[in-house]
Amino acid sequence: MSLMNLLVRGTVVMTNAARKLQALQVRLTAGEVKGGLEHFEAYGFTSNPLAGAEVLTFFLGGDRSHGVVLVASDRRYRVQELKPGEVAIYTDEGDKVHFKRGRVIDIETETLNIKASVAVNIDTPTLTQSGQIVSQGDQIAGGISQINHVHAGVMPGPGQTSAPVAGG
Repeated sequence: MSLMNLLVRGTVVMTNAARKLQALQVRLTAGEVKGGLEHFEAYGFTSNPLAGAEVLTFFLGGDRSHGVVLVASDRRYRVQELKPGEVAIYTDEGDKVHFKRGRVIDIETETLNIKASVAVNIDTPTLTQSGQIVSQGDQIAGGISQINHVHAGVMPGPGQTSAPVAGG
């Protein structure tokens, strides 16, 4: 058995991400094309690498008929400004979640969609926001509905109403 046959670099030709264990077709360093290679990924993390991404393929016992991709990386899009200890998740479109030093999380994207089946809870002493807040529904602040609140002491004419009534 040759150790040279155990670990081989290559690039992704195409992927099949529709399986429980993703399969890759890769072009190895000697121009050899291997298909159906299982892409092992860390628990809780998955990706669908683009064609041209680099891979490190392991052939069990040096047998070229049974290979697994241990890692797929893509230096074309890798986030480069990380400081020691920082972590980032990124895409080829420039989206990223960057876990920075000082316990700061930066999310950079054009649109961030959060979908929860029951609720989104934010527990913080201060929430700062810039830009418009656009809502399709009602907002409740201090127990008062923005849409369905009532005012006490309403009089016809140019006068102002009093503050909204809680629970109204």
